Amino acid sequence: MYRRVSYLLAAGLLLAACEAPAPVQQPPQLGPDGRPVQTVVRINPEDAPRVRQRMADGLNTLRQQNGLAPLRPNSSLASAAATHAQDMSFQSRPWHWGSDGSSPMQRAERAGYSGAFVGELISETYETEFETANAWMQEAETRQVILDRRARELGVGWHQDDNGKLWWVVVLGEPGSSGEVPPSLEMAGF
Repeated sequence: MYRRVSYLLAAGLLLAACEAPAPVQQPPQLGPDGRPVQTVVRINPEDAPRVRQRMADGLNTLRQQNGLAPLRPNSSLASAAATHAQDMSFQSRPWHWGSDGSSPMQRAERAGYSGAFVGELISETYETEFETANAWMQEAETRQVILDRRARELGVGWHQDDNGKLWWVVVLGEPGSSGEVPPSLEMAGF
């Protein structure tokens, strides 16, 4: 009896699901310039570990697709990235130099990173970590940093302004090396 009622209930739910109207896809809202209006993605403090992991997973997927070793999180690089993201917001411009004149290599060293600096990715956007990583892969300079064979560690940081704008920074490093930066692209962003 119980099994029969369960089957009837399951069949009824399945039928109801089949008859439910499909959600209507709303076209994106367009601004006066005809381009889609940015939606604001809010990152709450409790979301921080998941956001860092999703960015790392996204970059590692891109690296894996290109036959490269995955990047491991490094707290010193994450500290350097978070500090610079906040500083870019303070300066109101996405660029690799700190308001104190510091370079990405100097910030990694200040944060206690003992390996070699490999590269820094930056972005000023309203996009999620997935959209940002994908945008970086579309540009030759940032793709080169993501796919650098020397990179083995990363730090992910961001700062979100009150208006929702996100300032992303990812710093890549190579553990246990001399600390010298080879003559290759070492910074990229947009």
